[in-house]
Amino acid sequence: MSDAVTTTGIHTPGAHTPGTHDTARTELSAFTDALRDGTLDVVDLTTPLSSATPALRLPAPFVNLIDFSLEEVSAYNEPGPFWRHNNIHTGEHIGTHVDAPIHWVTGRDGHDVSQIPVTRLIAPAAVMDLRAQVAADPDYLLTVTDVEEWEQTHGRLTDGVWLLLRTGWETRGHSATEFLNTDDNGSHTPGVDVDCARWLATERPVAGLGVETVGVDAGLAGGFDPAFPVHNFFLGNDKYGLTSLRNLGRLPATGAVIVVSPLPIVGGTGSPARVLAIVDSHTASVDSHTAS
Repeated sequence: MSDAVTTTGIHTPGAHTPGTHDTARTELSAFTDALRDGTLDVVDLTTPLSSATPALRLPAPFVNLIDFSLEEVSAYNEPGPFWRHNNIHTGEHIGTHVDAPIHWVTGRDGHDVSQIPVTRLIAPAAVMDLRAQVAADPDYLLTVTDVEEWEQTHGRLTDGVWLLLRTGWETRGHSATEFLNTDDNGSHTPGVDVDCARWLATERPVAGLGVETVGVDAGLAGGFDPAFPVHNFFLGNDKYGLTSLRNLGRLPATGAVIVVSPLPIVGGTGSPARVLAIVDSHTASVDSHTAS
């Protein structure tokens, strides 16, 4: 404990002067109390990671990452009689994962996933509900007008916020075929149009974009100019991507806090992540598929 001057004017070792540290302790105590008594809810936004988790499939001649798998090393047997453990085999961009700036050529001189400032991984969340548009058109692309209309109701996107797109795509997660939604023309999944990707990356101070789909870009974005505009503009402007989210329907449009926890892989272009949201239990929905 630091020394302090008491009301008698005598400098007393160990005496304590109330201040900002007391306020911080009080706020942290109130936070943990609210978690414990249910005033705040913790919502898991992560897709469980297994060998069945749908993964991006690039067309030839591009090379795909390996899928996730576990390799048993021991299971309470001769290789390890008192324990069970496995080797993990996976690509960086599998399941719910973070895209770091160096994942894309426009961000090649930026941070790897281990260098992302942790203060950008705990931040406010803004949720846009695009379910109606995507139900009518699985190739639907978010526009600047969409965002500006949302801002008229909910306020301008704030500094450091994660913009999360609720498209209803999580309901397809039980089937890789439905989730990737591919035909002879490519993968039909929603995303962001070129102008909006550029505008969000340069005109709004967002930390990153989170989506329910397998990647932050639309399924047909390889044919856009530039190709894969969210990757191009976001990662090239020190912003991040976050994919394969679930339970966005349990979050309000504003007011939630998101916690993104990638592995700090040195040199990594991304990482599977556990993603949590903290919400006021009075504003959280109990139905992730029907809440607005």
